[in-house]
Amino acid sequence: MSEILDVIIIGAGTAGLSALREVRKRTQRFVIINDGPWGTVCARVGCMPSKVLIEAANAYHRRTSFAEFGITGAERLAADIPAVLRRVRRLRDDFVRGTLRVTDDLGERAISGRARLLGPGRVEVNGRELRARRIILATGSRPVVPAPWRALGGRLLTSDTLFEQETLPARMAVIGLGAIGIEIAQALSRLGVEVAGFNGVKTVAGLSDPAVNAVAVELLQREFPLHLGANAELAAAGDGVRVRAGAAEVTVGRVVAAIGRRPNVDDIGLDTLGVTLDERGQPPVDLRTQQVGDLPVFLAGDTNGHAPLLHEAADEGHIAGLNATRDTPASFARRTPLGIVFSDPNIASVGRRFQTLDDGSYFAGEVRFDNQGRARAAQHNHGILRVYAGRDDGRLLGAELCAPAGEHLAHLLALAVQQSLTVRELLRLPFYHPVLEEGLRTALRDLASQLPAGVESDLAACEALGAEALD
Repeated sequence: MSEILDVIIIGAGTAGLSALREVRKRTQRFVIINDGPWGTVCARVGCMPSKVLIEAANAYHRRTSFAEFGITGAERLAADIPAVLRRVRRLRDDFVRGTLRVTDDLGERAISGRARLLGPGRVEVNGRELRARRIILATGSRPVVPAPWRALGGRLLTSDTLFEQETLPARMAVIGLGAIGIEIAQALSRLGVEVAGFNGVKTVAGLSDPAVNAVAVELLQREFPLHLGANAELAAAGDGVRVRAGAAEVTVGRVVAAIGRRPNVDDIGLDTLGVTLDERGQPPVDLRTQQVGDLPVFLAGDTNGHAPLLHEAADEGHIAGLNATRDTPASFARRTPLGIVFSDPNIASVGRRFQTLDDGSYFAGEVRFDNQGRARAAQHNHGILRVYAGRDDGRLLGAELCAPAGEHLAHLLALAVQQSLTVRELLRLPFYHPVLEEGLRTALRDLASQLPAGVESDLAACEALGAEALD
């Protein structure tokens, strides 16, 4: 392949495949290069297999509320962990097959190998040089594992290796309680593994609102111990691992490291681009165009370190793919930030997070789900939702929550923030009864009570009845 190509895409994860979709609409003069197994992080080791594990764990955990519903026999149920993990891998492999179909028909335009930049329009792969007018870098990310921990060998797991285990030991520790760590720790605990969670800070799941974090920590601690605010130290202990953090010490069979993911930018030739790299080894990237400086190079997905989320990677691949086939890059407005942790209750943040709000510029509305009617009926009556609105105009700014059906509440709130709706405009919309979304209405009514009164004929002013079964 000696001709100058229009586009080279490096990486076949979510961002790379999203870019590929746009590129191949506009030119056939491209290649996509992938190092290692084809198939996205999400399908192979990320969001999809983890959700299969979580669904099994939650199904088994449901037995703990059977007695309240008048159902007997829960004590005779058992979790077959090897069978659970086999199902995870079976469904995982099916999800991966779906992603592989995207590149099945590319022939020689799909290249397996490690690519390295030789300059803005030059790439080396498998000992040969390829040239292109534009290059898209979508090399993804990998779990962070501190060098001293690697000596633990197979006793140290990550989200990349957890699902390959045939079974699990009776006792495990999860180090790092961000989104990935919280999901894994709770799922393992609900399957009957004795789990201890460790986090170097006193917050969990990326929460920044102290009230929401306090509720999340209290609810999670009902299921497994959390050791917060001290960095963990690991050491081999016989066939297991000793974990120390502050005054806490446990010995477990396996440790899951979930302390973050690192963009795969080392040794891919970013130093050949002639731009200044920051302390993380990252070049300057315009997130509205995905362009590196003014070069014909685009950085998309986890590679740019912006937000390691599938919908963000898909958007960035879309932008990069379009701009790599244009003479002049176009700027795109980005979507409202949305992050969801699939714990129980769900933990989520939408739009402006609490820590980004200026004192005196906002009001906060709150609801707790302890006595919310639909939540009580389902034995899911725990959690909190905090919604933030501008003090001057009542426009919704964002929210943080740890709440039942939080994934759905978060989507409603993201739509509202994206559309720049005010609290009263949201309260004018229909809320059916009895649904968990009525909890959102309670938080909005709390906000409205702090804002100037509306007109009498405005249905946004319809107040609560003061009866838990009705509100």
